Amino acid sequence: MSVADVVTAILLPAGAAFSFVGALGMLRFPDLLSRLHAATKPQTIGLLLVLGGVAPQADSRTAAAPLLLVAIFQLITAPVAAQTIGDAAYRSGSLDRDRLAVDETTDETTGA
Repeated sequence: MSVADVVTAILLPAGAAFSFVGALGMLRFPDLLSRLHAATKPQTIGLLLVLGGVAPQADSRTAAAPLLLVAIFQLITAPVAAQTIGDAAYRSGSLDRDRLAVDETTDETTGA
């Protein structure tokens, strides 16, 4: 068993566990914002761990390059998608604004 095999054996189950916890959170958390948290952070970490586990098994750097692109794309798009979904839910009134600890979108000078 090589070092690459050991790295893969550690990172793949860890990534699967993070992804499972994220999916479980999406099913079990009570509101949209909590579900967004579960959909972005554990899923992103899980995907990065899975990609990190797959990369040592690639035959060359050229074969592993798409994995890096997937990781970068995930790191860029997950927060943007979560922000967009949260903003849309806030603007549509789908969120319980009383449960927000801080509401940075209101203008305190006008009270709106």
